Amino acid sequence: MNRKKNPHIGSSFDDFLKEDGIYEEVTAVAVKRSLAMELEKAMKVQKITKVEMAHRMETSRSQLDRLLDPKNDKVQLDTLYKAASAVGKGLHLELV
Repeated sequence: MNRKKNPHIGSSFDDFLKEDGIYEEVTAVAVKRSLAMELEKAMKVQKITKVEMAHRMETSRSQLDRLLDPKNDKVQLDTLYKAASAVGKGLHLELV
């Protein structure tokens, strides 16, 4: 049986995003959303309230809300480190 190759298969979703010039932006949002979900999960498991979490991070509740907001991709690196430490975790970043 002679199968024809599908002309719509070939490039990846990453390639599509790069062609549109939005790869970095989309990746940043995805990473931020993932971190926010991980932090909320750790807080829930450890029964840490937002007030307690903000206290541990030595920041305001509104700053914590911005950090946990999956739509807000603007976050400082030191804030991520404080949040990770507040739930007894570390943060590992690398260039790939």
